[in-house]
Amino acid sequence: MTEQQLPVWADPSVSPADLDAQGVSRRQLLRRAGLFGAAFALGSAAMPEATAADAFGGNDPRLAYLVGDHHVHSVYSHDAKYTFSQLATAAAKYGLDWMVFNEHSNFGHAYYGAAMEHKEILKARAENPRQLIFQGLEWYIPAAEHCTIFAAPGPHEVDLLTRFELAYDGKLLGYTDGAPDNPNTARNEAHAVKAIQWLAEQRRTGYVDDVLVFANHPMRLGIDSPHEMRNWRDAAPEIMIGMEGAPGAQGGGIPGWEGPTSQRGEYTNKPSVNSWAGYPENAYVLYGGFDWMTATVGGMWDAMLAEGKLFTITTNSDVHRVVFDTWKNGDWLPGQNFDNTGKIPDPVNTDSPQPGGDFWPGQFSRTHVGVTRYGYRAVMAGLRAGRVWLDHGHLLDGLDVRLKRDCDGGPGVTLGGRLRVRKGEKLTLNVTVTTASRPNAQGILPQLAHVDLIRGAVRGPVTDREEWRAPDTRVARTVDVSGRTGTYTLRIPVTAGDESFYVRLRGSDGKRNGIGYLGAAIDPHGPIPHPPGDGDPWEDTWFYSNPVFVEVS
Repeated sequence: MTEQQLPVWADPSVSPADLDAQGVSRRQLLRRAGLFGAAFALGSAAMPEATAADAFGGNDPRLAYLVGDHHVHSVYSHDAKYTFSQLATAAAKYGLDWMVFNEHSNFGHAYYGAAMEHKEILKARAENPRQLIFQGLEWYIPAAEHCTIFAAPGPHEVDLLTRFELAYDGKLLGYTDGAPDNPNTARNEAHAVKAIQWLAEQRRTGYVDDVLVFANHPMRLGIDSPHEMRNWRDAAPEIMIGMEGAPGAQGGGIPGWEGPTSQRGEYTNKPSVNSWAGYPENAYVLYGGFDWMTATVGGMWDAMLAEGKLFTITTNSDVHRVVFDTWKNGDWLPGQNFDNTGKIPDPVNTDSPQPGGDFWPGQFSRTHVGVTRYGYRAVMAGLRAGRVWLDHGHLLDGLDVRLKRDCDGGPGVTLGGRLRVRKGEKLTLNVTVTTASRPNAQGILPQLAHVDLIRGAVRGPVTDREEWRAPDTRVARTVDVSGRTGTYTLRIPVTAGDESFYVRLRGSDGKRNGIGYLGAAIDPHGPIPHPPGDGDPWEDTWFYSNPVFVEVS
């Protein structure tokens, strides 16, 4: 395998004079964490899991955040457009440290494309040694939507994906039925659970070093029911670790670009026969660019967290066709198609903008993963541990979260962690924000307007696995930070009550807020949908963090 190099912002051999403003900012964050230089040693792709877990040290306060995207499509997807070189170049331009090529499943992909793609993956890794490039698959879940699946680099990474694709993909098997009264639904849903368990077995036996799964755009079609999502998670919680809190295709809402009914994320659907009947119709659009499951305080994401089980959220580009791009698909040779080649022709440039609603990887949507070392396994371990926060429009340069007992001088617990306390104990949530250091790709210098603390009770596993509400979750406090710049720390007091709970964070540029989906008493100034055709994503940007759990005894 090609020797990996640190990103330029983390590499001591690169002069600060050669960094852009955000690179300088990220290096300062790395120094503040005490990880710059030898302390941020390169982690091996084949590092044993025990070593990876031990390196994180549970509540170790020294974290660097690597920026990534787990949902990228290339010419090895039947409906995409770009080459690996184009995507890697764009990702480097916008500051991505890691990315996953998760091509759509297809017979052409399984029989031809995946192996060819793997050769290009190896070439891309060699040509881009400062990026971590994973090979993945976008799985058509039996009876449900899509998932990202990706493995750690190793001798079986492509074999794992193709074996899985042929044995468990809902589209390839014809296992798409999901209507409650369809006789095939129970079989199809059970097959999805078996698929996740199979992946867990491949990791347990060492066939692959690691593998992870995320549910993609869960409310786009409304066919990922609450019980299915819980079933997937519970089948192998160390494998099926989360969902897209915000989908890609965010450029679809740009006014005047895709028409008067366009929506961010391509969330333009209505309930169908396969949709879960308990979802309201106004759940099929985005709220502040985020999926209704995540954006609704007290909604589906909170209902899962209220069981006391971590479920990580992400955001990404889902790049197929970039807004205002002038490239188009090349022409097929006679007799060729995707089914018999596994690859669409490389694109050719034109003189005019082509249809598309996506952004380049890292251009708008970013998933930040906390690590203590650099490498493939470190990213996967950070995702599994839940050290994750997200932003749109490059709203923030940095976010560090620590929940501490007031009587304890230790470092506290960070995102995804658990803190054990006594009833009535006084705690402090330290939220260190580093504001945006440069204009984003739209030429806007983002400004954070507020930080919201969201708190929810933890009640354990639900009796009704179709429950999508967490009635005891609400915005507990809002801090106005408008006008503040640089790095500052908010110290938010938190008191433990009689029962266990969790806290999570959210904030925005303050340009488009309203009463949250479940009412003002729960969320007085949350994200709201945009009118059709009027959803400029650059004028409605948010950040979200994973939770910190507090176990009260």
